[in-house]
This record gives sequence, C-alpha cells and structure tokens, in this order.
Amino acid sequence: MRKLIIAAAFVLVATGCTWVHMAPGASAVRVVTGPPAGCEKRGEVVVSVKDSIAFYERNHLKVREELETLARNEAPGLNADTVQPLGPPTNGEQRYAAWRCGR
Repeated sequence: MRKLIIAAAFVLVATGCTWVHMAPGASAVRVVTGPPAGCEKRGEVVVSVKDSIAFYERNHLKVREELETLARNEAPGLNADTVQPLGPPTNGEQRYAAWRCGR
C-alpha cells in the first residue's frame, strides 16, 4: 500500500514539473511554423523527452513545450536563430530544422 501511495504521489508531482529549462542564448531563438524566407538552413536537430512514466502518459502540451525548448537550446550550437518543427512529436521525439535569419 505504501509503495502505491509513493508511486501515485510521484506521478502527481511529475505531471506539473517542467524538466527542461532554457539554456543561455536560447531565449533569443524564434520558433516558426514554416520555412522562413531569406534564411540560411543550418541543419536539423532531433530532440526527445519522456512522454510517459511507467504506465502514465504525460500531458501532450507539456511534452511539446519541452521538445520546443530543447530545440531552441540546440540552435545556438548550429549558429541558428530560428527553429521550425518538421512534423508533430512522435513517442516523445521531434525533428526541427535550424535556420540562420540574421535578425
């Protein structure tokens, strides 16, 4: 019984937490829905997070938000200032294009 209570408490706490934090420089990275005009493609990144914990499915919006944050965190390493999702998240993974728009 005690293990069940601890597991339930963990799930409740985990659903409200953001596990991915913005890295320095990532807050300046834009997210766009389509290829930006006049920009140079710098590459692609694949990011992933846990979309489920044991038998519990995490909130889809929270997973999507964390994936976007991870993509923004990767962009400065590619000398990119803009990221574009290349499709929807699948099993906690998503691919992004990284662009340098020089804004």
